[in-house]
Amino acid sequence: MSIRRASTGLVLAPLLASLLAGCTVGPDFKTPDPPATDRYLPDEGPLNLVSAGIPGGEAQRVVSAMDIPGQWWAVFQSPPLNGLIDRSLKANPDIEAATAGLRVAQQSARAQRAALFPTVTGGATGAQTQAPTVLSAPTADPNSWVYGLFTATLSITYAPDVWGGTRRAAESAEAVAEGQCFLLEAAYLSLASNVVAAAITEAALRAQVQATERIIASQRETLAILRGQSNLGAVSGADVASQEAALAQAEATLPPINKALAQSRNLLTTLTGELPSTALAERFELSDLKLPPELPLSLPSKLVEQRPDIRAAEANVHAAAAQVGVAVAAQLPNFNLLASIGSQSLVLGSLFSAAVGPANSAVGGGVLGTLLDGGALQARKRAAQASFDQAKAQYRSAVLLAFRNVADTLRALEYDAQLLKAAVDAERAAATSLQIARKRLELGDTTYVIVLLAEQTYLQASLVRVQAQAARLTNSAALYQALGGGWWNRGEPTNPAQRAVCTPPKPPAPVAK
Repeated sequence: MSIRRASTGLVLAPLLASLLAGCTVGPDFKTPDPPATDRYLPDEGPLNLVSAGIPGGEAQRVVSAMDIPGQWWAVFQSPPLNGLIDRSLKANPDIEAATAGLRVAQQSARAQRAALFPTVTGGATGAQTQAPTVLSAPTADPNSWVYGLFTATLSITYAPDVWGGTRRAAESAEAVAEGQCFLLEAAYLSLASNVVAAAITEAALRAQVQATERIIASQRETLAILRGQSNLGAVSGADVASQEAALAQAEATLPPINKALAQSRNLLTTLTGELPSTALAERFELSDLKLPPELPLSLPSKLVEQRPDIRAAEANVHAAAAQVGVAVAAQLPNFNLLASIGSQSLVLGSLFSAAVGPANSAVGGGVLGTLLDGGALQARKRAAQASFDQAKAQYRSAVLLAFRNVADTLRALEYDAQLLKAAVDAERAAATSLQIARKRLELGDTTYVIVLLAEQTYLQASLVRVQAQAARLTNSAALYQALGGGWWNRGEPTNPAQRAVCTPPKPPAPVAK
């Protein structure tokens, strides 16, 4: 009998040790490989970012593998824009909401991780009791029928993570926190990009207002000439009326532009966390925003590490993979260990003294497994696997969107540079044509119709030039946004909570000599 007990102990000891050490069921997460490509566009030729020959229309150069500064908007060399973005990042409520969401996810992950450790609970009770006189007094004094009963207990419970379900749950929660961190980074990037875009839009609208006002002034001068010639009998009253109608039409185009300008100002104000009634000190003109001469272009393999939305999607894949392990572990038996000790006394002062006798104690354990549940656990496992597949598909979609954003922006940079050059040439030609037509009208060598057509051509050419000039600035900002915004190059995180989970891209590999 003693030999059998010894052999049984030799078998159970390793088994118990393995159970306590545990394993981890479910798939282990692996960072997805970057797309197997080294380009964003089908052709490898350099982009033709030509010069338009005006300030704000300089030639640009795309530099491959150029790193992105943390404050990328500083490339526009506008101190008012820098200050506005700085205020927005500190006061915008969307940033505050995303920051709070990160704190929620971090604390939830910490709470989930705590399930890996034993739980210690303590309790104490006290009661004043009166016993019936027909019974024996529970106290040492037979005449004392009122007594107090005091109890103190200490319990330790522990659920060994035999199958790794608790660890998988903690892993999933930490991945959710990481994803929330990158959602916060995406909110920073989106906010900065929106402020830059709104500032460029305001500058473009101001330029459109100025171009429209120049045309209105020119048409008023033309109307004055026609009225003078009408008084001399050189032109008919119908010609004067037609010019008055043309002037009214030009004046009618100005209020919609001013409306858009006012709405752009309201947008900038609210982006800084202020009410629209707050007067915004910053005013933006196209001449105040400098076109960056060099633009970065990250390697495709680095884009997936830089884009916050891709990193958030990757964290979602990680969380979903861990949830598969949680669902698998839920199908297996659960183990529980319990230890408790307690003391009871009629006098509070002697509750922990040796006079009350030995403490009550208990040590035990148990195992609990589901035998029949109508297929619920199996369905939950299949749902977790489907969620894992969904997260992987969403990750691939985020990667495709990011590469398309970069490709679209590169094409926009190239073609809008060509458009601006053509628009500048067209505006100059239209200005010369208008000047000649007005001279001929003053000399009576042409009709007002020729002047009117020249004015309309010049107005349209001016508006196209302004829009093309603004598009080049917008495209430059869009490229920084499409590449991830350089969040990894900030000296200190914008929010201290990010230090816990946000992982920057890996540094580039050294170039072999």
